[in-house]
Amino acid sequence: MKFLGNVLATVIGIFVFIMLFFFGVIFIATLFGGDDAVSVKSDSVIELNLKEIKNDYAGKYKDPWVTRFSEQKGIGLTDVINAIEAAKTDDNIKGISILNDQSSLGLAQYKDLRNALESFKKSGKFVWAYANDYSQKEYYLTSVANTIYINPAGDLDFKGLSSEVMFFKDFQDKSGIRMEVIRHGKYKSAVEPFLENKMSDANREQITALLNSIWATVSADISKSRNIPLPKLNEIANGLLARTPEMAKQQHLVDVIAYEDVYHDAIRKALKVDKDEDYNKISILDYTQNNVTSALTNTATDQIAIIYAQGEIGSGEGDVNTIGEGSMRRSLQEARKNDNVKAIVLRIDSPGGSALTSDLIWREIEITKKVKPVVVSMGNYAASGGYYIACNANKIFAENNTITGSIGVFGMLPNFSPLANKLGINSEQVKTHENSANYSPFVPVDEKFKAFTLEGVEKIYNTFVTHVAEGRKMTFDQVDAIAQGRVWSGTEAVKLRLVDKIGGLNDAIAEAAKIAKIKKYSTQNYPEYEKTLNDILSGLPFAKSKEAFIKEEIGEENYMLIEQVKKFQKLKGVQTIMPYGINIY
Repeated sequence: MKFLGNVLATVIGIFVFIMLFFFGVIFIATLFGGDDAVSVKSDSVIELNLKEIKNDYAGKYKDPWVTRFSEQKGIGLTDVINAIEAAKTDDNIKGISILNDQSSLGLAQYKDLRNALESFKKSGKFVWAYANDYSQKEYYLTSVANTIYINPAGDLDFKGLSSEVMFFKDFQDKSGIRMEVIRHGKYKSAVEPFLENKMSDANREQITALLNSIWATVSADISKSRNIPLPKLNEIANGLLARTPEMAKQQHLVDVIAYEDVYHDAIRKALKVDKDEDYNKISILDYTQNNVTSALTNTATDQIAIIYAQGEIGSGEGDVNTIGEGSMRRSLQEARKNDNVKAIVLRIDSPGGSALTSDLIWREIEITKKVKPVVVSMGNYAASGGYYIACNANKIFAENNTITGSIGVFGMLPNFSPLANKLGINSEQVKTHENSANYSPFVPVDEKFKAFTLEGVEKIYNTFVTHVAEGRKMTFDQVDAIAQGRVWSGTEAVKLRLVDKIGGLNDAIAEAAKIAKIKKYSTQNYPEYEKTLNDILSGLPFAKSKEAFIKEEIGEENYMLIEQVKKFQKLKGVQTIMPYGINIY
């Protein structure tokens, strides 16, 4: 037995050694490898595919070890746009090829990117595009190109915008899982998906207005780039008159129907490269990385701090995908106390979240703007809590197709008592005082508890509207009339005085410099997240999450349904968040 024990111990020891060796090699390779810059050869073309770019800001960390293991690799859309700007004057770059782009970026981000590509074209260099097929969002970006190619077997999706809202009332009745809704009296559409099984006329009206406003921006940009009148574009969309490559070319939405090899041959010809030779190309990620690491240092003493607020708002530190009070308040404090920082630009891309955290960030901005100006730049979303943290800035910029507003408050609590009754489960409470028991999802909601919670919701709503009124120099009633949870496009928000000007991040930076009365300046990105190595290691390929496996098994749409139910079950405290996801197709 002792012999077998020794053998077993030896086998286990060998196994542990192999595992440690394996992960040690990965660790060393990650630590010391992968940073070699890719050289930019003469007569090069940048290949633009933004599949790996998800956020404006890729984030940075106080711990360099954490930075090494971060999957973001330090490149965000802002870096890409800056690289495109640098490429205008780079003699080695002759053009940009948008090749089978599969980006998950939003329409407001695409607007910023389109502007950068338009500016690049004005330098006299070309922008060409090729895709096997174009989604409508991808076509919006590629319509900026001088020449657009499409695969003969491909298709082009051009049909106008739509949005889908899921309703859960019947699901609740059938499952016994109910969401107890506590809301401000006028905030009618906020929790409609949990109270009704179909869309109200008022809700349909507001979503229709939002989509029409966004479509007006998208179609106007395409009309200008392709020189097609707006009525004609709407006719094409309404009749699906560009659904095949031949029809798309006939409608002048594309220029050439050809396979990818023909596209590359055309680029060779433009570069005067022999047909049997490869032309020089570099991916946008490599070019951006080069630009980030090798750009000339800006020696200006004055700085403008750009603080990125991305994702839903919650407690804790936060990261590149979530807005946490820890990183946001620390960033505002650091920028405020730094004498070199003369102004702050807050870049927001958020549908909102925790009302408490939103208020804490609002307060930090209120303190900061007494010391130096704060200008807001809105991305795809700056709604509900996202607007809460924007409303007191000195100036607010948004894109035409930014989704903003949604000024409203609600609370939701999961209640399983109908399900428990179906399963024969009975829960009872014993308490010393009338209101001493905590909320239980297994007991029907007490009306007094509802009344107390509604009182809190009303208080936060009044605080929210008051903050907006003071920040935007409006009366309480003026804000209340356009609040009540309604969402607006950036175009509409300017008319309603919720936003000052239409423009992107660079416009907001220029405005901040103007207010601070500085001409020469550099920019400094925030936040620096305080993450541990364990937080990052959990995202490595060998630590694939159970969610990823479930998604593979049941499909993306079914997973989204489950996630939406789970998401609302986890909400704690009163929320200033967009009441439902608006997915625009």
